[in-house]
Amino acid sequence: METLLLRPAAARALLVLAHGAGAGMRHVFMEEIATALAARDIATLRWEFPYMAAGKPRPDPPAIAEAAVRAAWTEAARLAPELPRFAGGKSFGGRMTSRSHAAEPLPELCGIAFLGFPLHPPEKPGIERADHLADASGPLLFVQGTRDDLAPLPRLRPVIKKLGRRATLHVVDGADHGFDVLVRSGRTHAEVLEELAETIAAWMMKHAR
Repeated sequence: METLLLRPAAARALLVLAHGAGAGMRHVFMEEIATALAARDIATLRWEFPYMAAGKPRPDPPAIAEAAVRAAWTEAARLAPELPRFAGGKSFGGRMTSRSHAAEPLPELCGIAFLGFPLHPPEKPGIERADHLADASGPLLFVQGTRDDLAPLPRLRPVIKKLGRRATLHVVDGADHGFDVLVRSGRTHAEVLEELAETIAAWMMKHAR
């Protein structure tokens, strides 16, 4: 498995970061968030699902994707055994991470961070994709935009509330599922990126053990 480890000299924790369905670990967003987290002394290990590594357009079936999550987690433990370890990812990557953890707990996992949890497919409203979260033990961070059409907040909030105090929701004003913002919002991409990194880093340090 090919990985990209970005470890600042004073790293305080490690986030095993999976990509979304449509772009791999080298996508500009993945690079930007890794760099922004490194500036806050958070290491990241980026990796790719088998379909992306093979250049295939369709995501892997859940069983294969979940096995890949476990392989990446094992590699993270080998590369940085002394750091508190968290997992998560962008959209599909975060969901497959939590599915894998729900099926069989990832050893020594401190928590899962979702960068845009995909509550349902495009134009198919529902909450079934969140059913497994009750079995994904430990702290959960949901970072969601107010314009995310795959997880409208009125539908997502009750799901998160049901998970109890271990689940945290951070709302990014004006952002869509990819965390892009409209020019008229008055916000810049850089400002949103800083908000994402600051939120994730602070949450990680709160739950590091």
